[in-house]
Amino acid sequence: MVTTTAIADLCIFLLTWNVGTHSPRNLSLTSLLALNGTTNCPGNQLPDIYVIGMQEVSTKQVLNIFQDDPWVLKIASHLQDHEYFKVDSKQLQGILITMFTQHKHIPHMKNIETEATRTGLGGLWGNKGAVSIRLSLYGTGAVFVCSHLAAHDDKLKERIEDYHQIVDNHKYQASGYRRIFDHDFVFWFGDLNFRLSGDSSAWDVRTAAEGMRYDELLKQDQLNLLRETGNAFSLLEEQAPNFAPTFKFIEGTNDYDLKRRPAWCDRILHRVQRNIYPGVTLSATQLSYQSNMEYTLSDHKPVSATFNYKVETANQTDEELHEMTHAGASTPGTPNVSLTFAFIMLVALPYSQLCFRFFL
Repeated sequence: MVTTTAIADLCIFLLTWNVGTHSPRNLSLTSLLALNGTTNCPGNQLPDIYVIGMQEVSTKQVLNIFQDDPWVLKIASHLQDHEYFKVDSKQLQGILITMFTQHKHIPHMKNIETEATRTGLGGLWGNKGAVSIRLSLYGTGAVFVCSHLAAHDDKLKERIEDYHQIVDNHKYQASGYRRIFDHDFVFWFGDLNFRLSGDSSAWDVRTAAEGMRYDELLKQDQLNLLRETGNAFSLLEEQAPNFAPTFKFIEGTNDYDLKRRPAWCDRILHRVQRNIYPGVTLSATQLSYQSNMEYTLSDHKPVSATFNYKVETANQTDEELHEMTHAGASTPGTPNVSLTFAFIMLVALPYSQLCFRFFL
Protein backbone atom coordinates (compact mmCIF):
# COMPACT_ATOMS: atom_id res chain seq x y z
CA MET A 1 0.00 0.00 0.00
CA VAL A 2 1.40 3.40 -1.03
CA THR A 3 1.67 5.91 1.78
CA THR A 4 0.76 9.48 0.88
CA THR A 5 1.68 12.72 2.57
CA ALA A 6 -0.28 15.97 2.52
CA ILE A 7 2.08 18.64 1.23
CA ALA A 8 -0.76 21.16 1.43
CA ASP A 9 -3.68 21.08 3.85
CA LEU A 10 -5.13 24.57 3.71
CA CYS A 11 -8.32 26.29 4.78
CA ILE A 12 -9.30 28.84 2.14
CA PHE A 13 -11.95 31.46 2.86
CA LEU A 14 -13.88 32.88 -0.11
CA LEU A 15 -16.19 35.87 0.06
CA THR A 16 -18.35 37.64 -2.51
CA TRP A 17 -20.33 40.82 -1.92
CA ASN A 18 -22.03 43.34 -4.18
CA VAL A 19 -21.54 46.50 -2.13
CA GLY A 20 -23.76 48.73 -4.27
CA THR A 21 -21.11 51.50 -4.72
CA HIS A 22 -20.95 52.05 -0.97
CA SER A 23 -17.70 52.92 0.79
CA PRO A 24 -16.57 50.80 3.77
CA ARG A 25 -16.14 53.90 5.96
CA ASN A 26 -16.37 52.82 9.61
CA LEU A 27 -17.88 49.42 8.84
CA SER A 28 -16.42 46.58 10.90
CA LEU A 29 -15.61 43.44 8.90
CA THR A 30 -14.64 41.38 11.95
CA SER A 31 -17.66 39.09 11.77
CA LEU A 32 -17.68 38.95 7.98
CA LEU A 33 -14.05 37.78 7.87
CA ALA A 34 -14.58 35.26 10.69
CA LEU A 35 -12.18 37.14 12.96
CA ASN A 36 -14.61 37.02 15.89
CA GLY A 37 -13.32 33.75 17.32
CA THR A 38 -15.54 31.42 15.32
CA THR A 39 -14.44 30.03 11.96
CA ASN A 40 -15.41 27.02 9.89
CA CYS A 41 -11.81 25.90 9.52
CA PRO A 42 -10.59 22.71 11.25
CA GLY A 43 -9.84 23.31 14.91
CA ASN A 44 -11.48 26.74 14.67
CA GLN A 45 -8.23 28.09 13.25
CA LEU A 46 -8.10 31.20 11.12
CA PRO A 47 -8.07 30.61 7.35
CA ASP A 48 -4.72 30.14 5.65
CA ILE A 49 -5.80 32.23 2.67
CA TYR A 50 -8.52 34.79 2.05
CA VAL A 51 -9.81 35.50 -1.46
CA ILE A 52 -12.42 38.24 -1.58
CA GLY A 53 -14.45 39.37 -4.57
CA MET A 54 -16.62 42.46 -4.71
CA GLN A 55 -18.95 43.96 -7.25
CA GLU A 56 -20.20 47.54 -7.73
CA VAL A 57 -17.22 48.97 -5.90
CA SER A 58 -17.38 52.75 -6.26
CA THR A 59 -15.31 54.19 -9.09
CA LYS A 60 -16.05 57.82 -8.19
CA GLN A 61 -12.81 58.30 -6.29
CA VAL A 62 -9.90 59.82 -8.15
CA LEU A 63 -7.94 57.09 -9.90
CA ASN A 64 -4.63 56.50 -8.14
CA ILE A 65 -2.53 53.65 -9.52
CA PHE A 66 -0.37 53.76 -6.39
CA GLN A 67 -3.26 53.31 -3.97
CA ASP A 68 -5.44 50.28 -3.35
CA ASP A 69 -9.22 50.58 -3.37
CA PRO A 70 -10.67 51.60 0.04
CA TRP A 71 -12.23 48.14 0.37
CA VAL A 72 -8.83 46.47 0.00
CA LEU A 73 -7.36 48.85 2.58
CA LYS A 74 -10.27 48.13 4.93
CA ILE A 75 -9.76 44.37 4.58
CA ALA A 76 -6.00 44.80 5.10
CA SER A 77 -6.59 46.83 8.25
CA HIS A 78 -8.57 43.93 9.73
CA LEU A 79 -6.12 41.23 8.67
CA GLN A 80 -2.80 42.93 9.47
CA ASP A 81 -3.09 42.23 13.20
CA HIS A 82 -3.26 38.53 12.35
CA GLU A 83 -0.12 38.75 10.19
CA TYR A 84 -1.71 38.32 6.78
CA PHE A 85 -0.07 39.79 3.70
CA LYS A 86 -1.61 40.88 0.44
CA VAL A 87 -0.69 38.60 -2.47
CA ASP A 88 -2.37 40.55 -5.27
CA SER A 89 -5.46 42.47 -6.36
CA LYS A 90 -7.19 43.17 -9.65
CA GLN A 91 -9.93 45.66 -10.39
CA LEU A 92 -12.07 46.19 -13.50
CA GLN A 93 -14.20 49.27 -12.87
CA GLY A 94 -16.52 48.09 -10.07
CA ILE A 95 -15.37 44.44 -10.05
CA LEU A 96 -12.60 43.68 -7.57
CA ILE A 97 -10.67 40.62 -6.37
CA THR A 98 -7.98 40.53 -3.69
CA MET A 99 -6.01 37.74 -2.00
CA PHE A 100 -4.34 37.66 1.43
CA THR A 101 -2.24 34.87 2.93
CA GLN A 102 -0.49 33.89 6.11
CA HIS A 103 3.26 34.43 5.79
CA LYS A 104 4.18 30.75 6.00
CA HIS A 105 2.56 30.05 2.63
CA ILE A 106 4.44 32.74 0.70
CA PRO A 107 7.33 30.48 -0.39
CA HIS A 108 4.76 28.09 -1.88
CA MET A 109 3.14 30.70 -4.15
CA LYS A 110 4.60 31.22 -7.62
CA ASN A 111 3.64 32.32 -11.13
CA ILE A 112 1.04 34.80 -9.89
CA GLU A 113 -1.01 36.51 -12.59
CA THR A 114 -4.16 38.57 -12.78
CA GLU A 115 -6.58 38.90 -15.67
CA ALA A 116 -9.74 40.82 -16.56
CA THR A 117 -12.48 40.44 -19.18
CA ARG A 118 -15.09 43.07 -20.04
CA THR A 119 -18.54 41.84 -21.06
CA GLY A 120 -20.64 45.01 -20.76
CA LEU A 121 -21.85 46.55 -24.02
CA GLY A 122 -20.61 43.60 -26.04
CA GLY A 123 -17.20 43.57 -24.37
CA LEU A 124 -16.54 47.31 -24.58
CA TRP A 125 -17.48 48.25 -21.02
CA GLY A 126 -16.22 46.84 -17.74
CA ASN A 127 -19.31 47.34 -15.59
CA LYS A 128 -19.88 43.62 -16.17
CA GLY A 129 -17.27 40.94 -16.64
CA ALA A 130 -14.68 39.17 -14.50
CA VAL A 131 -11.34 39.57 -12.77
CA SER A 132 -9.14 36.74 -11.58
CA ILE A 133 -5.98 35.73 -9.76
CA ARG A 134 -4.13 32.55 -10.76
CA LEU A 135 -1.03 31.04 -9.21
CA SER A 136 0.97 27.94 -8.52
CA LEU A 137 -0.12 27.03 -4.99
CA TYR A 138 1.94 24.25 -3.43
CA GLY A 139 2.79 23.09 -6.94
CA THR A 140 -0.78 23.00 -8.26
CA GLY A 141 -2.48 25.40 -10.64
CA ALA A 142 -5.22 27.36 -8.87
CA VAL A 143 -7.42 30.13 -10.23
CA PHE A 144 -9.93 32.35 -8.45
CA VAL A 145 -12.48 34.14 -10.66
CA CYS A 146 -14.81 36.91 -9.49
CA SER A 147 -17.51 37.90 -11.97
CA HIS A 148 -20.49 40.21 -12.29
CA LEU A 149 -22.88 39.04 -14.99
CA ALA A 150 -25.79 40.73 -16.76
CA ALA A 151 -28.66 41.78 -14.48
CA HIS A 152 -32.48 41.40 -14.57
CA ASP A 153 -34.84 38.43 -14.87
CA ASP A 154 -35.11 38.58 -18.65
CA LYS A 155 -31.35 38.68 -19.35
CA LEU A 156 -30.60 34.97 -19.02
CA LYS A 157 -29.23 34.77 -22.56
CA GLU A 158 -26.87 37.67 -21.82
CA ARG A 159 -25.63 35.95 -18.65
CA ILE A 160 -24.85 32.82 -20.63
CA GLU A 161 -23.02 34.92 -23.21
CA ASP A 162 -21.08 36.70 -20.45
CA TYR A 163 -19.94 33.35 -19.05
CA HIS A 164 -18.67 32.08 -22.39
CA GLN A 165 -17.00 35.38 -23.18
CA ILE A 166 -15.09 35.20 -19.90
CA VAL A 167 -14.05 31.58 -20.50
CA ASP A 168 -12.92 32.38 -24.05
CA ASN A 169 -11.10 35.64 -23.32
CA HIS A 170 -9.44 34.97 -19.97
CA LYS A 171 -5.86 33.94 -20.86
CA TYR A 172 -2.72 33.48 -18.78
CA GLN A 173 1.01 33.13 -19.46
CA ALA A 174 1.73 30.17 -17.16
CA SER A 175 2.79 27.09 -19.08
CA GLY A 176 0.04 24.47 -19.04
CA TYR A 177 -2.49 26.86 -17.54
CA ARG A 178 -3.42 29.22 -20.35
CA ARG A 179 -7.19 29.08 -19.68
CA ILE A 180 -9.43 29.03 -16.63
CA PHE A 181 -10.38 25.37 -16.92
CA ASP A 182 -6.79 24.25 -17.53
CA HIS A 183 -6.30 24.75 -13.80
CA ASP A 184 -6.30 21.95 -11.26
CA PHE A 185 -8.45 24.02 -8.88
CA VAL A 186 -11.04 26.54 -10.07
CA PHE A 187 -13.04 28.73 -7.70
CA TRP A 188 -15.63 30.94 -9.42
CA PHE A 189 -17.76 33.35 -7.43
CA GLY A 190 -19.51 36.69 -7.60
CA ASP A 191 -22.80 38.35 -8.36
CA LEU A 192 -23.76 35.91 -11.09
CA ASN A 193 -27.21 37.51 -11.21
CA PHE A 194 -29.12 34.29 -11.90
CA ARG A 195 -32.78 34.57 -10.97
CA LEU A 196 -35.72 32.19 -10.60
CA SER A 197 -37.52 30.84 -13.65
CA GLY A 198 -41.30 30.56 -13.73
CA ASP A 199 -43.96 33.11 -12.90
CA SER A 200 -44.00 33.08 -9.10
CA SER A 201 -44.60 36.55 -7.72
CA ALA A 202 -42.14 38.37 -5.47
CA TRP A 203 -44.58 37.83 -2.59
CA ASP A 204 -44.76 34.08 -3.29
CA VAL A 205 -40.96 33.80 -3.34
CA ARG A 206 -40.65 35.80 -0.12
CA THR A 207 -43.21 33.55 1.60
CA ALA A 208 -41.34 30.43 0.50
CA ALA A 209 -38.03 31.90 1.63
CA GLU A 210 -39.43 32.88 5.02
CA GLY A 211 -40.69 29.30 5.36
CA MET A 212 -37.16 28.06 4.50
CA ARG A 213 -38.54 26.15 1.52
CA TYR A 214 -35.23 26.57 -0.25
CA ASP A 215 -35.31 23.22 -2.07
CA GLU A 216 -38.60 24.19 -3.67
CA LEU A 217 -37.22 27.51 -4.88
CA LEU A 218 -33.90 26.09 -6.04
CA LYS A 219 -35.73 23.86 -8.50
CA GLN A 220 -36.51 27.10 -10.35
CA ASP A 221 -33.01 28.52 -10.02
CA GLN A 222 -31.58 29.48 -13.41
CA LEU A 223 -28.01 28.56 -12.48
CA ASN A 224 -29.00 25.05 -11.42
CA LEU A 225 -31.03 24.57 -14.59
CA LEU A 226 -28.16 25.81 -16.77
CA ARG A 227 -25.65 23.48 -15.13
CA GLU A 228 -27.99 20.54 -15.71
CA THR A 229 -28.39 21.34 -19.41
CA GLY A 230 -24.71 22.10 -19.91
CA ASN A 231 -25.28 25.62 -21.23
CA ALA A 232 -23.02 27.31 -18.66
CA PHE A 233 -21.10 26.54 -15.46
CA SER A 234 -21.54 22.80 -16.07
CA LEU A 235 -17.86 22.08 -15.31
CA LEU A 236 -18.30 23.52 -11.83
CA GLU A 237 -20.13 22.21 -8.80
CA GLU A 238 -21.96 24.03 -6.04
CA GLN A 239 -23.12 23.02 -2.62
CA ALA A 240 -26.86 23.73 -2.46
CA PRO A 241 -27.46 27.05 -0.66
CA ASN A 242 -29.07 26.52 2.72
CA PHE A 243 -29.70 30.19 3.28
CA ALA A 244 -32.30 32.67 2.09
CA PRO A 245 -32.01 34.40 -1.30
CA THR A 246 -29.39 37.13 -1.03
CA PHE A 247 -31.06 39.74 -3.30
CA LYS A 248 -32.89 42.17 -3.29
CA PHE A 249 -33.06 43.82 0.14
CA ILE A 250 -34.04 47.31 1.19
CA GLU A 251 -30.71 48.87 2.14
CA GLY A 252 -30.16 49.11 5.88
CA THR A 253 -32.64 46.30 6.61
CA ASN A 254 -33.23 42.58 6.30
CA ASP A 255 -36.50 43.16 4.44
CA TYR A 256 -36.86 42.18 0.81
CA ASP A 257 -37.49 44.93 -1.70
CA LEU A 258 -40.38 43.36 -3.61
CA LYS A 259 -39.74 45.50 -6.69
CA ARG A 260 -37.62 42.46 -7.62
CA ARG A 261 -38.25 38.77 -6.99
CA PRO A 262 -35.82 37.49 -4.33
CA ALA A 263 -33.05 35.37 -5.86
CA TRP A 264 -29.71 33.72 -5.13
CA CYS A 265 -27.64 36.13 -7.23
CA ASP A 266 -24.48 35.71 -5.15
CA ARG A 267 -22.82 32.32 -5.59
CA ILE A 268 -19.62 30.35 -5.04
CA LEU A 269 -18.75 27.35 -7.23
CA HIS A 270 -15.64 25.23 -7.62
CA ARG A 271 -13.97 22.49 -9.62
CA VAL A 272 -11.11 20.09 -8.84
CA GLN A 273 -9.29 17.78 -11.24
CA ARG A 274 -8.68 15.22 -8.54
CA ASN A 275 -6.46 12.56 -10.09
CA ILE A 276 -4.86 14.32 -13.02
CA TYR A 277 -1.26 13.54 -11.97
CA PRO A 278 0.21 10.09 -11.19
CA GLY A 279 0.70 9.59 -7.47
CA VAL A 280 -1.02 12.89 -6.62
CA THR A 281 -4.51 13.36 -5.15
CA LEU A 282 -6.15 16.77 -5.14
CA SER A 283 -9.27 17.68 -3.18
CA ALA A 284 -11.27 20.73 -2.09
CA THR A 285 -13.76 19.70 0.56
CA GLN A 286 -16.32 22.39 1.21
CA LEU A 287 -16.63 23.17 4.91
CA SER A 288 -19.23 25.94 4.83
CA TYR A 289 -21.51 28.00 2.59
CA GLN A 290 -23.43 30.86 4.15
CA SER A 291 -24.75 34.37 3.86
CA ASN A 292 -24.29 37.04 6.49
CA MET A 293 -27.55 38.79 7.34
CA GLU A 294 -25.78 41.10 9.78
CA TYR A 295 -24.53 43.26 6.91
CA THR A 296 -27.16 45.61 5.48
CA LEU A 297 -24.99 48.09 3.60
CA SER A 298 -26.32 47.21 0.14
CA ASP A 299 -29.26 45.41 -1.45
CA HIS A 300 -27.19 42.19 -1.53
CA LYS A 301 -26.07 40.01 1.37
CA PRO A 302 -22.43 38.89 1.44
CA VAL A 303 -21.86 35.17 0.83
CA SER A 304 -18.85 33.19 2.05
CA ALA A 305 -17.52 29.65 1.82
CA THR A 306 -14.56 27.78 3.26
CA PHE A 307 -12.72 24.93 1.59
CA ASN A 308 -10.15 22.41 2.74
CA TYR A 309 -7.60 22.61 -0.11
CA LYS A 310 -5.52 19.46 0.04
CA VAL A 311 -2.64 18.12 -2.05
CA GLU A 312 -1.47 14.60 -1.23
CA THR A 313 1.50 12.89 -2.88
CA ALA A 314 3.37 9.63 -2.51
CA ASN A 315 6.93 10.94 -2.69
CA GLN A 316 7.03 14.50 -4.03
CA THR A 317 7.64 17.91 -2.54
CA ASP A 318 5.62 20.87 -3.71
CA GLU A 319 8.74 22.16 -5.52
CA GLU A 320 8.93 18.93 -7.50
CA LEU A 321 5.20 19.06 -8.18
CA HIS A 322 5.55 22.65 -9.38
CA GLU A 323 8.31 21.62 -11.79
CA MET A 324 6.06 18.91 -13.17
CA THR A 325 2.84 20.91 -13.42
CA HIS A 326 4.29 24.21 -14.61
CA ALA A 327 7.05 22.67 -16.77
CA GLY A 328 9.69 24.51 -14.77
CA ALA A 329 8.82 27.76 -16.53
CA SER A 330 8.57 31.17 -14.93
CA THR A 331 5.85 33.53 -16.07
CA PRO A 332 7.34 36.35 -18.18
CA GLY A 333 7.02 39.69 -16.43
CA THR A 334 5.68 38.17 -13.19
CA PRO A 335 7.69 38.92 -10.05
CA ASN A 336 8.65 36.12 -7.71
CA VAL A 337 6.24 36.43 -4.82
CA SER A 338 8.78 34.97 -2.40
CA LEU A 339 11.22 37.77 -3.19
CA THR A 340 8.47 40.38 -2.95
CA PHE A 341 7.43 39.24 0.50
CA ALA A 342 11.01 38.75 1.61
CA PHE A 343 11.32 42.52 1.18
CA ILE A 344 8.15 43.06 3.18
CA MET A 345 9.47 40.92 5.99
CA LEU A 346 12.81 42.73 5.82
CA VAL A 347 11.22 46.07 6.55
CA ALA A 348 8.98 44.32 9.11
CA LEU A 349 5.94 46.49 8.55
CA PRO A 350 2.27 45.50 8.59
CA TYR A 351 0.61 45.76 5.18
CA SER A 352 -1.20 49.05 5.75
CA GLN A 353 1.87 50.74 7.24
CA LEU A 354 3.95 49.55 4.30
CA CYS A 355 1.30 50.91 1.91
CA PHE A 356 1.18 54.30 3.51
CA ARG A 357 4.93 54.72 4.08
CA PHE A 358 5.79 53.64 0.57
CA PHE A 359 3.07 55.43 -1.34
CA LEU A 360 2.49 58.63 0.61
